[in-house]
Amino acid sequence: MNLKRTFLVCLACICLLSFTQPTDSTKYKCMVQLVNYSGQGAYVAISLINPKGAYEKTLFVQGDDEEWYHDLEEWWHFLGKKDSDIDAISGATVGGGERAIHMIEIDDSKINAGYSIRFESAVEDKEYYQKDVEFLLTTENIKKKHEGKGYIRYIRMIPNKK
Repeated sequence: MNLKRTFLVCLACICLLSFTQPTDSTKYKCMVQLVNYSGQGAYVAISLINPKGAYEKTLFVQGDDEEWYHDLEEWWHFLGKKDSDIDAISGATVGGGERAIHMIEIDDSKINAGYSIRFESAVEDKEYYQKDVEFLLTTENIKKKHEGKGYIRYIRMIPNKK
């Protein structure tokens, strides 16, 4: 009798778990166009910022040599607290005047909910820009072109069709 009851409880749990919905998210193609400058490739950290202005998640890192991550000072400080594994979301740097297209994924619940996206940039032996580009994640803002204040000339994002 107990075996039958245990089996039924397990079966009920499996059925309940199979009907849970995964969190909805959207992938975006994100183009980062850099200004013309001479020197090493730029490191760029793309982060999700919560409504209180604090880092919540690293979305992508342009630059795969951890030796230079400390140049992205505020993001590095956040990363140290989280001990995140960012190998799966990092890519090569690009130099002055070049562009890169990255795929980033944003939870749909963060859109129109007070969250922002921040692009932080640094180049070896040059200035650091904590908020090279930062904008509120709204349906309208995501479609716009966003000008940078440092090494980034502009950012463009478009949803990647499913």
